[in-house]
Amino acid sequence: MRKKEREIKDKAILEQLLMQSRICRLGLFDGQWPYVVPVNMGYEPGRIYFHSSKKGKKMDILRANPNVCFELDADVEIVTGDRPCDWTTYYKSIIGFGTAVILEDEAEKLAGLKVIMRRHGGPADGFKPEVVPVTAVVRIDIASMTGKANPPHGEWD
Repeated sequence: MRKKEREIKDKAILEQLLMQSRICRLGLFDGQWPYVVPVNMGYEPGRIYFHSSKKGKKMDILRANPNVCFELDADVEIVTGDRPCDWTTYYKSIIGFGTAVILEDEAEKLAGLKVIMRRHGGPADGFKPEVVPVTAVVRIDIASMTGKANPPHGEWD
């Protein structure tokens, strides 16, 4: 990271950001072009979960190449100024890399869906039994991630 003073090194702050961010953007590669897609996600230490239709471009790419990049951000604010160089952006962000695993076991899929629901503050129980078999649930095993922030007044959380 070029601007070391903006690096988030505290794992607790990184985990807080993973819980605070509303959307995760996945970077995939189909062999010719990068493909970025936003997903709702759930997080537990070392893992990100998201759900999807079983069919579609995202799932086709993941079946062919499970290596992913992910990005999350929070507290994004454009700060204006009198001159162009007085403008800035406040933010907290994470960029990470991992391996996507398409879950097949119904119990694992249900556990992943519960992680997603808890993350968003919704009920984690009461899934319709017919929904789980027709839903794709993907777990990303996080290999590495880095955080970066430009918070107002040097505040980190």
